[in-house]
Amino acid sequence: MKKLVMAATVLFMISCQQEKIGFVDNVKLMQDYQEKIDVEAKYKTRLETFGKKKDSITQAFQLEAQAFQAKAQSMSQAKAQEEYGMFQQKGQFIGQQLQQEEQQLQMEGQTDMDSLVTKVKEEIKAYGKAHSYAYILGGGDGGSVLYGKETNDLTDEITKILNDKYKK
Repeated sequence: MKKLVMAATVLFMISCQQEKIGFVDNVKLMQDYQEKIDVEAKYKTRLETFGKKKDSITQAFQLEAQAFQAKAQSMSQAKAQEEYGMFQQKGQFIGQQLQQEEQQLQMEGQTDMDSLVTKVKEEIKAYGKAHSYAYILGGGDGGSVLYGKETNDLTDEITKILNDKYKK
């Protein structure tokens, strides 16, 4: 009898020592994270501004090309070909400058988004340590959680923490 009580006590203790597991829906968290929303808006505005600048430069270059075509008709063929070559170089230079500017803008945006992802991961890790979680799994598109109890879903709590920290 004593051994039976001892075995039941050991089983009870083992069942009480189960590790806490939670999960975060990464997609929902990032959709609701205000800093991410603000970073996306900032780069959307910058890309729209760049698009207008690119359109303006392209339009000006097209007008210049039309003017050159009219002017080239009154030039000798050798002179027209020479100026056409210079005009082509100018067009290539403008195209390269615009492409470099666009790539720079995209790289800055990617760097900011990578920084946000790192910040989110660090916050999830800190939350897990502070609340004694053995594991916090990632869910959402491409995540590893196919099903989880709503009581184990930490998405809203962590989103709130991130948004509160961002507001400060």
